[in-house]
Amino acid sequence: MRQDLKKQSKGAQMLGASLWFSIVIGNLNAQEKIDLNKIVEKSSQTIKVSGSVSESTFILIDKSGQERKRKTISYTRLSSNGVDNIRTTKFLSPADAKGTGILIAENQSGDDDISLYLPALKKIRKIAAGGKKDSFVGTDFSYSDIVGFRTDDWIYKSLGETNVQGKVCYLIEATAKTEKVSQSTGYTKRILKIQKDNLLALAGESYDENGDLLKKFSFSEYEQVEPSKNRWWSMKAEIQNVQTGHKTIILTENFKLDTSLEDKYFSARFLEKD
Repeated sequence: MRQDLKKQSKGAQMLGASLWFSIVIGNLNAQEKIDLNKIVEKSSQTIKVSGSVSESTFILIDKSGQERKRKTISYTRLSSNGVDNIRTTKFLSPADAKGTGILIAENQSGDDDISLYLPALKKIRKIAAGGKKDSFVGTDFSYSDIVGFRTDDWIYKSLGETNVQGKVCYLIEATAKTEKVSQSTGYTKRILKIQKDNLLALAGESYDENGDLLKKFSFSEYEQVEPSKNRWWSMKAEIQNVQTGHKTIILTENFKLDTSLEDKYFSARFLEKD
């Protein structure tokens, strides 16, 4: 009888320990998920300045090493919710791209609004949600890459840590929650490398709808352009399509913080203006 009681007591202790272990591990996993979402969201916010005007050079490099360059001017502003970004980009050169304009308005609660003005047609074309995976004006960046990704559309998993540009980074896997997200962005999975101390995205990878590696990207030469809000800007962004061997580099020049940009810079009329 005593032996039976001892066995029962020992069994209860083991069951209790097992339940405790499961609860602790469950809490840790839940905490990890919450933290990863916060890390990714904060990382996306670190580059959203109150307002700016900047010039950029796009360098398109084919697999043989030949280069083509495009010059742009961009205007950005945060929406009233302090989260969504609105951006106008106009191409200044070369001649075949001059006058092309793109107006992008993020929308955390719905579809982003993307308008493309083509001077040859003298008309504005709306980019539908399904077109966000298309090339951004012939570059290796897609509209999804330029607009950014809604945090809640992805499931995050920690892959540990890694080192990029001499900086310790979180290594995070982001998997599309739904087929709709994958079809819209063109990606089933992304790998994010986010610097631990300031949450700046330094590098990563994107995988196509078949699960194959499609692009590698990096962001460098960061400058703290709005210290009061701890906002940064990468002066060099690079993306390589590993399937085609093509590469695009964006060099930002003459960046100016401007928190008083008028509405006219973010209008269809401004897109159409020479």
